[in-house]
Amino acid sequence: MEDFGLLLIRLMIGVVFVFYGTQKLFGWFGGYGIKGTGGWFESIGIKPGHVAATLSGIAELLSGILFVLGLWLPLAAVLVVVVMLGAIAKVHGPKGFANGGGGFEYNLFLIVVAIGLALIGPGAWALHF
Repeated sequence: MEDFGLLLIRLMIGVVFVFYGTQKLFGWFGGYGIKGTGGWFESIGIKPGHVAATLSGIAELLSGILFVLGLWLPLAAVLVVVVMLGAIAKVHGPKGFANGGGGFEYNLFLIVVAIGLALIGPGAWALHF
């Protein structure tokens, strides 16, 4: 049952980051694509915005794929931590802890889950190379 539990957690965090990455990179699922996300990044002081949007989108998409596959979870966790710390530093941190007020609660949750999975491992239902 533990392997099934790990699979469920991996799939959820993986789908979340594939979702975010494809929003930034391709404008899917209501996202703004690189141009729109880059413009927003520039508006909050992250320059050049299109480069940051591309790099964060790639990091999110890649980490999501790795979590879904159960492959190279330490790398996936590092990517999540870097992107989420950036989100906390530039957007959510000043708004406090509570997610309802735009705070960093959700970002911190994603960081902890990613690190936890990297430390525990993917379980048996994963790609193994």
